[in-house]
Amino acid sequence: MNKLFTAAMGIALSATALSASAQKSYTEGTAVYEVAGTEAKVYFKGDSSATVIQQGPATIKVLGFKEDYLAVLVDVPVANIKKAGVATPGELEEAMSKMPSFTFTPTTETKQINGYNCKKVIAKDAKSNTTFDTWVTTDINAPASAYSTIYAKVGGFPVQFTINQMGRSVTNTLKSISETKPPVGTFGIPAGFDKITLTELSAMSGRK
Repeated sequence: MNKLFTAAMGIALSATALSASAQKSYTEGTAVYEVAGTEAKVYFKGDSSATVIQQGPATIKVLGFKEDYLAVLVDVPVANIKKAGVATPGELEEAMSKMPSFTFTPTTETKQINGYNCKKVIAKDAKSNTTFDTWVTTDINAPASAYSTIYAKVGGFPVQFTINQMGRSVTNTLKSISETKPPVGTFGIPAGFDKITLTELSAMSGRK
């Protein structure tokens, strides 16, 4: 669960919308990413996001609203586990403090990724002094809740981007984005989930 938890956290935190112009604009919908060898669905609407990853019998969902709310839901029916780790203010502040602080340098290099016309931007993290190749497109435009808050100023919609969290680099690649509306109740915690803190949830998964 550790790898998926990290991957989901990397793309789940939402923020304000991009201002870049685009051929196709989305205000709400569904984005599908390849993340750490699996598929993640990001349902977004305005400042709200819900990232869903399936691993075997476990469904992991990360809920985010701006930088004010974060919850991780773990549903394992075969083990009768329904846990919702809701971040306390202190946990949320700690999670945000661990996110990279990027500066972006555009390049002239271009290529197509999954049908999107992309331009390479070098992202440098001031905290770790590491750099990542980021590929962005202006073919589409959507709220930052469709990807990650730390890339909100990259200058386009990130089609391929990397998050370095807890010592691991996780690359996310956009496979598709559509106007498919999030199912009713997507951004809430369903009845039947045991609400605990993120620290308690992390302890259950063996994370330090």
